[in-house]
Amino acid sequence: MRFLIDAQLPPALARWLTERGHTAEHVFDLGMGRAGDHEIWSHALKYSAVIVTKDEDFVTLRLANSEGPAILWIRLGNTRRAVMLVALEPLLPAVIEALERGEPLVEIV
Repeated sequence: MRFLIDAQLPPALARWLTERGHTAEHVFDLGMGRAGDHEIWSHALKYSAVIVTKDEDFVTLRLANSEGPAILWIRLGNTRRAVMLVALEPLLPAVIEALERGEPLVEIV
């Protein structure tokens, strides 16, 4: 699965997903650190990537559009990178399964 990690999440998340067999890029690594939501949305759509974000704006965009990239909405609050990755580890299989089923929005709380 291909993921595009939004700016407010750490680049380490992209590396973590890559280590687990996925293609993952952080917007900073693509020179898109200052890109607006619509530019990130278009990039994800073009490359069939799931947008991984903490930003509710992407959720609103996805709910308003019947077509578009899937959104993985991480709502764990402000936490250290290591804590976030430990929390995500047991959830990743279910997240992948939901995205493969075609769920447009997967929320992690």
